[in-house]
Amino acid sequence: MMRMFSSRLNWDVSPNPLARLLEQKRAGGAAVLDLTESNPTRAGISYPAAILEAIRHPQALRYEPSPRGLLSAREAVVKYYAERGLPFSPGRILLTASTSEAYAYLFKLLADPGDQVLTPRPSYPLFDYLAALESVSVRQYPLRYDGAWHMDFVELERAISPRTRAIVVVNPNNPTGSFLKPDEWDRLQVLAGDRGIAILSDEVFSDYGFEPASRVRGEDRALTFTMSGLSKIAGLPQMKLGWIALSGPEADAAMERLELIADTYLSVATPVQLALPELLVLSAEIRAQIQARTRANLDALRSIVAGSPVNVLNVEGGWSAILQVPRIRSEQEWALMLLGERDVLVQPGYFFDFESEAFLVVSLLTPRDVFEEGIRRLI
Repeated sequence: MMRMFSSRLNWDVSPNPLARLLEQKRAGGAAVLDLTESNPTRAGISYPAAILEAIRHPQALRYEPSPRGLLSAREAVVKYYAERGLPFSPGRILLTASTSEAYAYLFKLLADPGDQVLTPRPSYPLFDYLAALESVSVRQYPLRYDGAWHMDFVELERAISPRTRAIVVVNPNNPTGSFLKPDEWDRLQVLAGDRGIAILSDEVFSDYGFEPASRVRGEDRALTFTMSGLSKIAGLPQMKLGWIALSGPEADAAMERLELIADTYLSVATPVQLALPELLVLSAEIRAQIQARTRANLDALRSIVAGSPVNVLNVEGGWSAILQVPRIRSEQEWALMLLGERDVLVQPGYFFDFESEAFLVVSLLTPRDVFEEGIRRLI
């Protein structure tokens, strides 16, 4: 029989054992304590009514597409970065509907079918799917933990091949919550710049550090694409607006080609672009709530597990925490037992490609009462 569908979609989409058990639990009426909640619109965050007014812009009924995005929106992004010590110009900002779309654009820009991108391990399990849709392969490089997380530059260099086109960094990483250290950033710039490899810096959680940290960095020696958007910095994933900020050598040539890609799709809706300046102002109030929630949950987590066999790995930022639990059972067995016997949902470390057992990942965005009760049941 002739093959009808692309082999890029040959993914196993059958539910895993944890998903099947969760479905059974909820069908049976169990009150599951979900410690994986990462959607701020479902986490009890209070949103100002002015958000709805911001998208009721009178010009929203006019369609005047701009591949890079409306100038007023790109200027708002420039202002956002200027407040954080990062100089960009409107001409080097390109709007996208999401960070996922930004990755798709960049893979199209940088790679031919069969080329390679390097991604961190552990990290969020999305890169394989995004790359496969562009016929690009993924090779991982490890992050190492010694009380803090670090890039393993020896293994990173070993992973580089003649077909490597980009190195992805997530800053701070999800779920480790680790920021790149200034010396790591500089070393990465030299490594990538000398080899003509681009850097894709995913900074969606960069406003959520638990300790003050400077984001000022030196001159980029490699072509660098910095990505973020409203999903995390404003807690507004439904608004569907992200961006790519370009810097380093060949940035102007890269922008010309990105503009061609964006002009093919024109995916970013006009109302959210017009609202972006106001949404970025309002985002400070939303971020403050999320920062207070994640800090309070992290403090509670450390307090509850104190003196127990559970170890909380050091976390510098982001919305997640990693628990190292006794290796008396596998991560999957831990997660299934907690859900089956304690009605507590957590994510096993292997979801994020942890190299060893046994780690569980919980979301610090979870409402506080649910979070604290869930952690007590886990202990």
